[in-house]
Amino acid sequence: MAKHSELKITAVLVCALALAGCGNSVKNAGTARGRDIICFGDSLTAGRGAAAGEDYPSALRRLSPRPVVNAGVSGQTSAEGLARLERDVLSKRPYMVIIEFGGNDFRCGEPFSATVANVEQMILAVQRAGAIAVVADTGGSVFLSRYSAEFARLARRRRAVFVPAIMGDIIDKPEYMSDAFHPNARGYRLIAEKIHKKAKKYF
Repeated sequence: MAKHSELKITAVLVCALALAGCGNSVKNAGTARGRDIICFGDSLTAGRGAAAGEDYPSALRRLSPRPVVNAGVSGQTSAEGLARLERDVLSKRPYMVIIEFGGNDFRCGEPFSATVANVEQMILAVQRAGAIAVVADTGGSVFLSRYSAEFARLARRRRAVFVPAIMGDIIDKPEYMSDAFHPNARGYRLIAEKIHKKAKKYF
């Protein structure tokens, strides 16, 4: 009887662990039906500082078996991005959306809580559309560490893929930068490689 009870308890624990694992899995992984990976963000996505075809979505396109679309607009805040999410992203029925916002919110003095709320709304809207959401954290600066920490928690809570500090090891190295804030072609290639490394298992 004792042995039977022990086996029963073990089975319950295994099931609980399995369910916990499922709860932490990336939402829509394995069920997303779209085709394209859409890179959605500000100037770091648009490719400011590099020539046409040298932005990170173009570099990611060379690493991905799926089509990659650049939906970046330079200078945009998360609120401006959220306003065009349906038109520029969701209407295209994407497979995956890489969300990259926050730097301009900080620069323009937008409330931190509003930025986090906007990115969360983007994640949820992408997931409701049946696509995989990826949060690409700008990082690379002590001034953005608060955003990095909150975006990591947000991605974990909402079961999105998280790519930390895409500007880490880039922004402080002149050989990878075109100006104080934007990478050159070499820097954008590194960003693409970072995103690919974290998200490729879902491609």
